[in-house]
Amino acid sequence: MKVLVFVLCFSLISHLRIGSHFFGGILFLFLGMEYPDPKRKSNFVGKILMAATLTALCIIMLKQSPNFNTRSRLVLIRGYISGASPAIIAGPFAIVRKIHPCMLSLPAAGLVSSNCSLDGGFVPCPSNVFSEHEEGVIHVLVTGGAGYIGSHAALRLLKESYRVTIVDNLSRGNMGAVKVLQKLFPEPGQLQFVYADLGDLKAVNKIFSENAFDAVMHFAAVAYVGESTLDPLKYYHNITSNTLVILESMAAHDVRTLIYSSTCATYGEPEKMPITEETPQASCKLGFMLNHFAIFFVPINPYGKAKKMAEDIILDYSKNSDMAVMILRYFNVIGSDPEGRLGEAPRPELREHGRISGACFDAARGVIPGLKVKGTDYKTHDGTCIRDYIDVTDLVDAHVKALKKAKPGEVGIYNVGTGRVFSDPTKIRRELNWTAQFTDLQESLQIAWRWQKAHRDGYAAAS
Repeated sequence: MKVLVFVLCFSLISHLRIGSHFFGGILFLFLGMEYPDPKRKSNFVGKILMAATLTALCIIMLKQSPNFNTRSRLVLIRGYISGASPAIIAGPFAIVRKIHPCMLSLPAAGLVSSNCSLDGGFVPCPSNVFSEHEEGVIHVLVTGGAGYIGSHAALRLLKESYRVTIVDNLSRGNMGAVKVLQKLFPEPGQLQFVYADLGDLKAVNKIFSENAFDAVMHFAAVAYVGESTLDPLKYYHNITSNTLVILESMAAHDVRTLIYSSTCATYGEPEKMPITEETPQASCKLGFMLNHFAIFFVPINPYGKAKKMAEDIILDYSKNSDMAVMILRYFNVIGSDPEGRLGEAPRPELREHGRISGACFDAARGVIPGLKVKGTDYKTHDGTCIRDYIDVTDLVDAHVKALKKAKPGEVGIYNVGTGRVFSDPTKIRRELNWTAQFTDLQESLQIAWRWQKAHRDGYAAAS
């Protein structure tokens, strides 16, 4: 009984930051009481009465606190992984101090609302704001929102007053990026993070059933071409199968807007340049086999194949539904948030499969001994490959504009690029009024380099 009252009062004292001497004095008297005859029933009754009195005093002080309101009463930490039932820590207040969701001693990892700061204190959080539609507020589920592109997209959405739920299993994403967003947008009802695997249909359905989503922006995917050739099954599961899970959950819960982040790798090796939205997604050549002419499709990597399969599933489903669908295809992403808040921080074991810009930064910082140039026989002036780059800030701008222009029962497919190398952005410029702004390759790399120098260990310092 003493321990219960102590915990309750200490929690209130710490949160309210007022009346600490008053509570402390009463607590001291209660905990320090000596009863000359412990066998007497009156002593037990006295303890009960004292506990009830203290509880009443705590409630009175709580209601008088300016921090108390009916919409901010609970801190929830829920588990969604492996189909586990939500594990909830709830009460007038709960301590959330530098807790990583994966390390919670719960049946599963958890959900932490942005206003439930991971940096400590007793923080009030709303219990139901994400589960109800609110007029004038668009609630967007951002899958893979802890990753490089997804976190930048979440930042942009939050800046434009969207309500954002990030779902990520952190296999490639960074909890540090989520913490940055939480600190930038601490108000209740702005951002929440859910640790979950999109391959778990039961878990994903639970997320949809407990949240009122208006749209899904689907970034979550393993995305290294080299790795896809070494472990193709991982890519078909992670990209194609997980997209099917998302679609099934959207259909079951009547979420009718999907912005799908795809890739220009679905075009394979086109015969003609530049690449338009009408370019066939699998180039073909005539060959001679068994005395007959036959059409052979030039192989594309499993990453591109998995993305194309996901696109096909989305398009097939959209034909018999009123879903608003936008598919965005792009090549190599570079850059970072111009204000230095977010950047790219791949896991060390994945660096060899990563983007060429990341390899350049690693070589410059001495993380790797040098830069390996793969391919020296291209039809270019120096034999190396020419790449088509898009700055991450421009890319997320295109996704947000696609969200704004999405219409029920219609499908939009757009190439997102600068138009300087392979991709033709004419359609997206005409229909979405989008044009790349960060077209200076050197400037984009300088911005990214500043973040890399300031975060030599990625988001480790923030984890």
